[in-house]
Amino acid sequence: MGRGWTGRLWSGRRDCLFESKGCKVADGAAKSAASEETGAKARVLIAADKFKGSLTAVQVAERVTAGLRRAVPGVEVESLPVADGGDGTVAAAVAAGFERREVRVTGPRGEGLTAAYAYREADGTAVVEMAEASGLQHLPAGVFAALTATTYGSGELLRAALDAGAKTIVFGVGGSATTDGGAGMLAALGARFLDAAGNPVAPGGGPLADVATADLSGLDPRFGSAGGVDLILASDVDNPLTGPKGAPAVYGPQKGASPEDVATLDAALAHFASVLGPAAGGPDVADSPGAGAAGGIGYGALTALGARFRPGIEVMLDVLGFAPALDRATLVITGEGSLDEQTLHGKAPAGVAAAARAAGVEVVAVCGRLALPESALTEAGIRRAYALSALEPDAAKSMAQAGELLERVAESIGRDFLA
Repeated sequence: MGRGWTGRLWSGRRDCLFESKGCKVADGAAKSAASEETGAKARVLIAADKFKGSLTAVQVAERVTAGLRRAVPGVEVESLPVADGGDGTVAAAVAAGFERREVRVTGPRGEGLTAAYAYREADGTAVVEMAEASGLQHLPAGVFAALTATTYGSGELLRAALDAGAKTIVFGVGGSATTDGGAGMLAALGARFLDAAGNPVAPGGGPLADVATADLSGLDPRFGSAGGVDLILASDVDNPLTGPKGAPAVYGPQKGASPEDVATLDAALAHFASVLGPAAGGPDVADSPGAGAAGGIGYGALTALGARFRPGIEVMLDVLGFAPALDRATLVITGEGSLDEQTLHGKAPAGVAAAARAAGVEVVAVCGRLALPESALTEAGIRRAYALSALEPDAAKSMAQAGELLERVAESIGRDFLA
């Protein structure tokens, strides 16, 4: 919701595919139409991400529920806040029944802070969000540490999940303040990175240019093929580690990196990969999807911890129990702060809409700002999108009043789809 909002509302179209035995409603309209024909009671599933800067995913669900029930007092509503692996991932897991656990860890500038992960003891599944320990939100406003920020605290969070008994760890990466290739994370888990004189290399991405030796002999044995822990790298980023589309070039500037810093970080990460890769003994994954996620922490996890990459929203929908909730729904409401081109590339609303369309459930979306044409919404499986900016064009006011505006939007959805 941070970018300029537009006051547009698009309505997708419902097509009929005529067959010999009548008319079949295409895509997401199928289940909704079937419910109308059979008189089945409507049941709404709210599966939206946060409106960044104004509402958490849980608050979005609460406000949408309130608005729907003003329009249709008896409507059945089920809330399943979602996330795509970035900030808000732990909160979504907790809302789905995971236990929130707090740990003292090292922040991106070396300071101590309290971070949380989510744990489900029944099946030993943990959800770890690297931004909880190493995210931009931990830096003072206007203060960056492009060359020196460390992921050490993210490694401490992973170790805490292991110590709790986790057998599966969903590692959500996004919103990082770091570009250290995961070196800090690995150091927290027992790895040692030494310079030519045998001294430990300083934290951060810049000093990686001095790494001469990667000693993985002390790395926590619970990771890797022999350790038995399934580490899933959950991200919507498929960038490589380095190069024009790599972590420093694409994401470095938003972490305060100057053009000179970007060049320094890119060269340092390339050198780091040339040392860590052979030490780990596996295939070269520097160009693999997810390697460039969160300043290259994806590379460290894939190379040295045996992680496997999955799109963040895909794995989070699995973990949160989206499929059974979808089976109970006749209408899905998804959304996030800004529906734009990025939404279509692995963000939560696109993942929710794709899954719902495959199940024949109609989808509408809510957002603060709408920057997609009708054709893109339709192709994504979204029947209609409701933007808060259609009610309040002023972006600052719209963000400040997001809760109230969202209730009004949800009231409209109730009248349009449920009344």
